[in-house]
Amino acid sequence: MHAAFHHVGLTEFLTLSSILFMIGVCGIVLNRKNIIIILMSIELMLMSININMVAFSSYLNDMGGQIFTFFILTIAAAELAIGLAIVTVFYRNRGNIDVDDADMMKG
Repeated sequence: MHAAFHHVGLTEFLTLSSILFMIGVCGIVLNRKNIIIILMSIELMLMSININMVAFSSYLNDMGGQIFTFFILTIAAAELAIGLAIVTVFYRNRGNIDVDDADMMKG
């Protein structure tokens, strides 16, 4: 028996990517208090951009987009590690992680 496989085209990837990007934008716009949710929303937006790059790279038979996506993932992981370290230190000093209190760190 042969299973009928549906070919996933460029349109489906672009639709998924735009939905993920809009969820990330809504996460930033609707929740301006919690910095963890803001960081997660930024990461979601970066991942949607990576989906676009891989989809177009596959569609155009070019490996450049996939290689560039690898570097974006590496930089995003480093950015997230540094961001979480800053949030941890901020929580230890202030007792909360509200974005409104972040202006107290000016120095």
